[in-house]
Amino acid sequence: MTCVYYTGESSVEVETDADSNDITEHPHDDKTRPYLCTVCDKRFTTKGNLKRHKQLHSEGELYSCTQCEKRFSTQRYLRRHMNVHSSKHKCTECGKCFRSNSNLAEHRRSHSGEKPFECSVCSKRFTQAGSLVRHSRIHSGEKPYKCHMCDKAFSMSGNLNIHMRVHTGDKPYKCSLCEKSFNDHSTLQTHKLHIHSNRRPYHCPYCGKLFVTSDDLKCHVHIHTGAKPYSCRHCSERFTWPVQLKTHLLKSHNEGTWLTCHICQKKFSLSGILKKHVRRHKGVKPFVCSDCPMRFYTASELRQHQSVHSDVKRYCCSLCDKSFKRAATVKKHFQKCSGI
Repeated sequence: MTCVYYTGESSVEVETDADSNDITEHPHDDKTRPYLCTVCDKRFTTKGNLKRHKQLHSEGELYSCTQCEKRFSTQRYLRRHMNVHSSKHKCTECGKCFRSNSNLAEHRRSHSGEKPFECSVCSKRFTQAGSLVRHSRIHSGEKPYKCHMCDKAFSMSGNLNIHMRVHTGDKPYKCSLCEKSFNDHSTLQTHKLHIHSNRRPYHCPYCGKLFVTSDDLKCHVHIHTGAKPYSCRHCSERFTWPVQLKTHLLKSHNEGTWLTCHICQKKFSLSGILKKHVRRHKGVKPFVCSDCPMRFYTASELRQHQSVHSDVKRYCCSLCDKSFKRAATVKKHFQKCSGI
């Protein structure tokens, strides 16, 4: 049995939205990409690419993969995706499959440690050119992808594509294990891991805590290392979590827009936190236990409850190795054990 060791540190779960259907971004200027989409201002090198892109606005994602939930705007993108299931481009190190040879070459850098793309501002290095482009927008504040319906701007095209579904109400990704639907594939996959699976493959090297995604683990490790990778472009303040930076920009520099609860007027910096807050006003409990009729406001409340139906004691005190079913219980025990 794998135990989660509590060391007295707190943790924060960070939810990320990223659409796995995004087209990789590359360094470019307007001269090399002369064809402009009049809907979302995205630019392309050829008329053909622009025409295929416009299908996203006019027709939605039409072509579905028969082996997973992903959908694509053209048959060409679907055929390229099918390589993932055929093992045509397979990594010999870990067995992971990719849609193209170039994607495989980029992936191999994760094994070799090669990072050929360097940021000219902070010298941070990246395995992919697209990652460098997206990172550079942290320094420049550039948000080139604009919503034509509400003028909200985004630094990544994928985030704009997901945002557009807020206006259309489209939630094309449905969970096969419950009735819940999502507006992007990665959120669906995270939902399945958090709600319908006990799998926690990512292990903290400092305290042993387990996480669903590598991003959750990376954010958690900042607690142990004291790292503050998120810096304000207006002042010298640095932050451990992205949400701390966003809140700081709103409070100190009036950058961005506060989200207000229409019931009690309380303000929030993130839409996800506002949604959870509104659920409590309305009494909506969308998370249902698979072993009993109980329902919960949040996924974390459901996970804590599920320990009642299990004999597994995943949480261990790092001082005495005593194990517990729930994280809250081991936290209280740790405080007594350490004399806090």
